[in-house]
Amino acid sequence: MLRWALIFFVVAIIASLFGFGGIAEGAASIAKVLFYIFIALFLLTLILGLSIFRR
Repeated sequence: MLRWALIFFVVAIIASLFGFGGIAEGAASIAKVLFYIFIALFLLTLILGLSIFRR
């Protein structure tokens, strides 16, 4: 999922360089959402993993 966020981020940067503001804004917002989902899932698995290994 982090890979997809990075891909959309790069697409946003390239689109903004070529002047496609709408596409850049859409790609950047998708990248932001994917990044936050990645962070949430990472923290969830980290917490669950630590609680399992403490037993």
